[in-house]
Amino acid sequence: MQDRVFKNPKIEVLFEHETLGLTGDKVVQGANLVKRRGQADEEQVHIEIDGFFLAIGHKPNSDIFKPWVETDEVGYIKTIPGTPRTNVPGVFAAGDVADPHYRQAITAAGTGCQAAIEVERYLSEKGL
Repeated sequence: MQDRVFKNPKIEVLFEHETLGLTGDKVVQGANLVKRRGQADEEQVHIEIDGFFLAIGHKPNSDIFKPWVETDEVGYIKTIPGTPRTNVPGVFAAGDVADPHYRQAITAAGTGCQAAIEVERYLSEKGL
């Protein structure tokens, strides 16, 4: 899958970027980013997008997604039970941001694997 991602001209993998926020009305249409934060060549950029994957961490730091995906009262992203799918087609949640119960690396890895499989199926269905 990694080779397919890197070879696909429609996908750009961004390293050394931090997400400041997402833009769009009912769907994600763009992202405001900072490249190389704290470095001499730090730069703020905006990119137009129609898909987004973010590694978040141990607490549900999901505020930037709340305009689009359903969350619970604490901020965990709600998924369709037994899947990493959210209420938005093509948007998947995995790991601690979607796991209010276990919040362990091994379960995050498992749901990450589920999400990767779902993303691959979704992209294949779209002909990518």
